Amino acid sequence: MTDERKTARLGPFPARGPRPGGPAFTGPAEKAKDFKGTLKRLITYLRPYLFPIAIVLALTITATVLTIIAPKILGRATTEIFRGVMMKMLRLPGARINFSYVAKILIQVSILYVLSALLHYVQQYILAGVSQKIVMKMRKEISEKLARLPLKFYDSRTHGEILSRVINDIDLISGTLQQGFVQFVSGVISIIGVTIMMLTISPLLTGVTMLTLPLSILTTVFIAKFSQKHFSTQQKKIGELSGHVEEIYAGHIVVKAYCREKDAIEKFEKINEQLCDASYKAQFLSGMIMPLMRFIGNLGYVIVSVVGGILVTRRTITIGDVQAFIQYSQQFTQPIVQISNIVNLIQSTIAAAERVFEILDEEEEKPESPSALKIEKAKGEIKFERVYFSYVPDKPLIEDLNIEIKSGQRVAIVGPTGAGKTTLVNLLMRFYEIQKGSIKLDGIDIRDIHKSHLRKCFGMVLQDTWLFNGTIRENIAYGKENASQEEIELAAKMAQAHHFIMALPDGYDTMINEEATNISYGEKQLITIARAFLANPDILILDEATSNVDTLTEVYIQKAMNELMKGRTCFIIAHRLSTIKSADLILVMNEGKIIEKGTHKELLQKGGFYAQLYKSQFLGALVDV
Repeated sequence: MTDERKTARLGPFPARGPRPGGPAFTGPAEKAKDFKGTLKRLITYLRPYLFPIAIVLALTITATVLTIIAPKILGRATTEIFRGVMMKMLRLPGARINFSYVAKILIQVSILYVLSALLHYVQQYILAGVSQKIVMKMRKEISEKLARLPLKFYDSRTHGEILSRVINDIDLISGTLQQGFVQFVSGVISIIGVTIMMLTISPLLTGVTMLTLPLSILTTVFIAKFSQKHFSTQQKKIGELSGHVEEIYAGHIVVKAYCREKDAIEKFEKINEQLCDASYKAQFLSGMIMPLMRFIGNLGYVIVSVVGGILVTRRTITIGDVQAFIQYSQQFTQPIVQISNIVNLIQSTIAAAERVFEILDEEEEKPESPSALKIEKAKGEIKFERVYFSYVPDKPLIEDLNIEIKSGQRVAIVGPTGAGKTTLVNLLMRFYEIQKGSIKLDGIDIRDIHKSHLRKCFGMVLQDTWLFNGTIRENIAYGKENASQEEIELAAKMAQAHHFIMALPDGYDTMINEEATNISYGEKQLITIARAFLANPDILILDEATSNVDTLTEVYIQKAMNELMKGRTCFIIAHRLSTIKSADLILVMNEGKIIEKGTHKELLQKGGFYAQLYKSQFLGALVDV
C-alpha cells in the first residue's frame, strides 16, 4: 500500500488455528455476532443435499440405536452363564449352561456391532461427499468474489487476514460439517436411548445414576471457567511466537548484519516461556476433566454395583441386567461431554462462517454497463478534466486536477511521498473510481470503456516485482495468453534478459522459488520488463522501476525500458529525478495537485519546487542543464 492511501481498517480478522485442549475440552469458543442469521444462511448451503443428509441422519440414528441395544441383549448371556454356574454350585438337578443359547446371543450382538460399524462407514462416506461439495461451493464463491472486489478492499486488509478467512475458516466449517454433525446427532440419540434402556431395566438404578449428572456438569463448567483465560493467553502467545519467527526468518539478513541474533533468541525464549506456562496451565486444567469424569463415573459404578447387587439378591433384577446397566451408566456421561464439545465447536464454526460471509457481502466493483465499449487499440491520448478523488470521505486527496497528454508522450510524475502519484495511475486504470470530473482516453470517458479492455491497453512495470512460483518461461508468458517460445525469447532479448537467463543451469526452465530469492533483484526486474514487452501494451506505466537496483543493473534496465517506451504513451513515476531528464513532460505533484509542469530544463530554470527537489538529490552540486 502506498503512503498516500489513507485507508482505514474495517474490522479484525482473527487468525484461525488448531484449538488446543484435552479430549474433553476444546478451549473457549469464539462467538458469532449474529448466530441465528449466520446459521440460517449456512443452512441454505445444505438445502440441495437434504436427501443425502436425511439418509445420514437415518444411518446415524440406526447405528447408535444398534449400539445401545447390544448391551441389553448381551446381558441375557451373562444371566444364563450366572444361572448355570449357581445351579452347579448348588448341585441342583439339570444344572448346566446352555452354551448354544449363549452362542446365539453372542452372534446377535456381533451382528449388531458389525452392522453398526458398516452403517457408520456408509454414513461417513456420504457425509464426506456432501461436506466437501458444500465447502467447494463456498471456496468457489469466495474466489469469484475476491476477483470482483475493488482494490480498496485489499488495501485495507493484510494478505494474512484474507487468507485466514479463505482457508482456515472454511476448513473449520468443513470439519464441523463432516464430524460435528454426526457426533452431535449420535450424542443426543445416545443420551435419549441410554436413558430409555436404563429405565426399562430399573428406574431405581436410573435415579441413582442421575445423581452423578449434576456433579459431572458442575465439574466441567468449573474447570472450563478457570482454563478459559489460559487458553486465551495460549492462543495470543502462539500468535506472538508465530509473528516473531516469521519476522526473524523474513529479515534474517538484517538480523545478522546488525548482530542481533542474541536479542532475537532472547525475545523468542521469553515468548516461548510465556507460551509454555500458559499451555501447561491450560492443558493441565483441561486434562483434569477426563480423570474427574472417570472418578465420578466410577462413583456411579460403585453405587450401581452395590444397589444392583442388593436388587439381584432380592430377585427384582437379573445379574445380566446389572451388567448391561453398568455399561449404560458408563456410556451415559460420554455423550454429554461430547455434546458440550460439539456445541463449543459449533459456536466457533458459526463465527468462522460469519467471517466468510462478511467477505461474500463486501461491496463489489460496479458491474459493467451492457453498453460499455470494448476497444482493441488505443492511441494513448489522455485527458484529466477537473478530477476530484479521496480515499476517505471529507479528506480530499486530488482536487480539480487537469492534465492533457498527447499520444506517444513520455510523462514523468514526481513529488514527495503521499503527493498522489500512484493514485493518479490507479484512477487511470479504474482500480479506484473518481468522485467528480472525468478521465478520457482517446476522447472517451474511461467509465464508458469495459474495464478488462481498458486495462489491456496498459502495461505496468512496478517497483515491487511480482513473480510466482514457476519457471522463468511461465513468468514471462504471464504477459500474453498462449505465447510461443519464440515470442518469449524475443521479449527477453528486447528486455536485455536473454543473456542472464541462458547463463542459468536450466535456462528458461529455471524454477523461481516462492520468494524469488534464487535470482537477483535486477534480474527479477528484467523478467517483469520482458513480460511487459510480450504484452505489447499501447500505454506503459513505470512505477519506481529502478529505485532498488545498483547503477550497472540500472543501466541495463534503463536501456530495456527505453526500448519498451518507443512509440508508446508512457507514465514514469520516479524519485530519482536523474532518470527522467528526457521526459517530454514532467508533472510535479504535491498534496494531490499539479503545482508545476514542463520539461526538465524549463522546470530547473523556474527555480521552483522541482528545482529544489533536483538539487537536494545532488547535495547542492552544480546542475547540468
